[in-house]
Amino acid sequence: MRILHTSDWHLGRAFHRVSMLDAQAEFIRHLVATVRERDVDAVVVSGDVYDRAVPPLAAVELFDDALHRLAELGVPTVMISGNHDSARRLGVGAGLIGRAGIHLRTEPAAAGTPVVLPDEHGDVAFYGLPYLEPALVKDEFGVEKPGHEAVLAAAMDRVRADLATRAGGTRSVVLAHAFVTGGEASDSERDITVGGVASVPSGVFDGVDYVALGHLHGSQTITERVRYSGSPLPYSFSEADHRKSMWLVDLGPAGELGTERVDCPVPRALARIRGRLDELLEDPGLARHAEAWVEATLTDPVRPAEPMARLTERFPHTLSLVFEPDRAPEDPDVSYGQRLKGRSDQQIAEDFVAHVRGAGPDEREREVLRDAFDAVRADDAVLQDGVREGRRGGSGGESRESTGRREVAR
Repeated sequence: MRILHTSDWHLGRAFHRVSMLDAQAEFIRHLVATVRERDVDAVVVSGDVYDRAVPPLAAVELFDDALHRLAELGVPTVMISGNHDSARRLGVGAGLIGRAGIHLRTEPAAAGTPVVLPDEHGDVAFYGLPYLEPALVKDEFGVEKPGHEAVLAAAMDRVRADLATRAGGTRSVVLAHAFVTGGEASDSERDITVGGVASVPSGVFDGVDYVALGHLHGSQTITERVRYSGSPLPYSFSEADHRKSMWLVDLGPAGELGTERVDCPVPRALARIRGRLDELLEDPGLARHAEAWVEATLTDPVRPAEPMARLTERFPHTLSLVFEPDRAPEDPDVSYGQRLKGRSDQQIAEDFVAHVRGAGPDEREREVLRDAFDAVRADDAVLQDGVREGRRGGSGGESRESTGRREVAR
């Protein structure tokens, strides 16, 4: 069976205020052409179809167009929701859409219920594990202390239990949206750290033939059978060196794998340039970036006059301007942002406690801080999904209408 693995479309997302909708539409056309020209038997989309819980109408229309194009090809498609999606909204009409061969898997409770697709060698069971927010699914999976590893392990137990009931030789594919240990992150992924831990070991997925991962935006191989397709388009300058692609996976009769990367259309190259403004304007080696989207980091000790206007004369597609003056770290003029660069919310909070009190938090206090950050993240996930009741006692006191207004406001 030939499977096309993609993820993290983020329909509706802009790149530094530049609309990516045309580029996303071009990717959908490329996806459909690849399915047709490479004789693909099944498409898997591993989450973050949309960029936010309440996507703009143009993004919804593009998704609708993608569904129609895939359905017309008669090639089954399996999709899961990611941490950017509203699982409930994405899953609306899933039963009806499934009749057209587009299988939406957004319910955690259905983790052990596969989409079964046959080929000449037997059945292939596709298990969809949508993004599992630990605090919200711990009861569903019987997990006492919520964490990514615990809930994913419990979901995979259901997968393996179901697989054990199927005919010998049934092959298996798992779609999951998670941060797996060994993966390389970029700046455009939303933090999903819970309890101070963001990643889960790849061993959680042992026992299946292929794991199609979503969440990280760089295409990468964690193990031979556990892979990220990455996003089809760049969504931050940290992805300047990414090769945007999809995985074409040939799953043999005994579970053997053949893999190939299929490149995605590039709307415009990315370039990150660094130096003093006069150097950037005069360096002949930078001429190759004249048509690229540019992030310029200026190292002038004193902020130069009209830097963006001067840069855009040479690099008309400059989108991001960063100031990092050449100064010693102990210099009092080093920016607050630079001092915090690379530090997590937890570390920043602990530093604040130490600054105010003269001593950092003890382990009990660190746990309180971790729980607080986790609770905020879980509440935000509830809010994004439009759930009436909050986690505080079940009454919530907030109507779905007002929740929707807050989502739009964000």
